Amino acid sequence: MTTYLMSVHGPAEQTDEFYGYGSKEEMEQSFAETGAFNERLKTEGYWVFAGGLAPATTATVVDGQGEAPVMTDGPYLETKEAIGGFWVIEVPDLDVALRLAADASKACRGKVEVRPFDGLA
Repeated sequence: MTTYLMSVHGPAEQTDEFYGYGSKEEMEQSFAETGAFNERLKTEGYWVFAGGLAPATTATVVDGQGEAPVMTDGPYLETKEAIGGFWVIEVPDLDVALRLAADASKACRGKVEVRPFDGLA
């Protein structure tokens, strides 16, 4: 089994109360479909961990390379998109991970990046 990170990309700034969805109904439908997808991952034995993230504006960047750590409010990169949530899955191969990512993308209505862990941990 290989462990993959499936990360959901979305707008870096949440400009409305519906987190970028067109309406409250669309947001609620996506949340329901994502919940069903999560249950499927658990039932099929692929689930390791998943979570949604607060907006990128709530991030703090820590640089501990100098004598004293430097902390900066906000995201490290200036970008139009940020990671809004993620899944960590264990699957037999990349083909399964990509099929699951396509289903995840449909459920959460966002682009999903699939990346294997390097196995060095």
